[in-house]
Amino acid sequence: MVALPIASSFSLTTSTTRPRRVSRFSGVAMASSTANVDNVTVTKGLGDLPKVILTSVHGSEAELYLYGGCVTSWKVASKDLLFVRPDAVFTGQKPISGGIPHCFPQFGPGAIQQHGFARNMNWSVASSETVDGNPSVTLELKDGPYSRSMWDYSFQALFKVTLDNNTLSTELKVTNNDEKPFSFTTALHTYFRALVTGASVKGLKGCKTLNKVPDPKNPVEGHEERDVITFPGFVDCIYLETPEEIQLDNGLGDIITIKNTNWSDTVLWNPHLTMESCYTDFVCVENAKIGEVKLDPNQSWTALQHLALS
Repeated sequence: MVALPIASSFSLTTSTTRPRRVSRFSGVAMASSTANVDNVTVTKGLGDLPKVILTSVHGSEAELYLYGGCVTSWKVASKDLLFVRPDAVFTGQKPISGGIPHCFPQFGPGAIQQHGFARNMNWSVASSETVDGNPSVTLELKDGPYSRSMWDYSFQALFKVTLDNNTLSTELKVTNNDEKPFSFTTALHTYFRALVTGASVKGLKGCKTLNKVPDPKNPVEGHEERDVITFPGFVDCIYLETPEEIQLDNGLGDIITIKNTNWSDTVLWNPHLTMESCYTDFVCVENAKIGEVKLDPNQSWTALQHLALS
């Protein structure tokens, strides 16, 4: 087991407060599991990589790996609503392919490596808490020699994951700890388990689109005219200034509502025959910030995502 040295506090219930168990972690250490707190367990995952398991009193469960700060599983009634590709590797040498990988400080190709470095760095556990039996954990990523070799800024990224009965919520907060301004783009590259021939997305009609299928380097501008968007072939399209709520029908009998705050854009992706072994089993619906976020020293930017099984 992996466990973390902690300092804990417990606030008693009153008429205006809820039971809340809060722990703050000073680092990752190999030890017994006795330091784990209610509904939050830190253990070994695939490849012996540390992972956090969140378990709600309602029976739902989520797993996330410290490597990449990547959520790899979200189960409601024992059904996993996320998808990890069969070619995913858990060696700590390349990003985990599936779940909810981070794209930071760059979405897509650009001046540094594809989708940035946050998805292939080790995050640490900053804190955890349980409220009414529903757990959350906050992971932290800071700059280091690896990140500075390609993006020479001091920063902090906090990623809070909260599990409830039929919901999974995330909060990403990026802070500029440097003495000079910096800019970034970012996304949550969420893979949803799906039957691609039956999957569809609602809520994007009227949005401006950047279709990358003809030429990824020169997206074709347009506007979405469909009420219901399907995945009949290769799909790689950016939707700009999207609504705060859209819906995914995963084709497997589940409707997932995807809400966001401050994620201004949405990306739909399915690789079709370029990933023949598994393209039929997932679709990506990604909350994104395609335009640059500019932060002065000591400024922060925060974005929230809320996934709910209807």
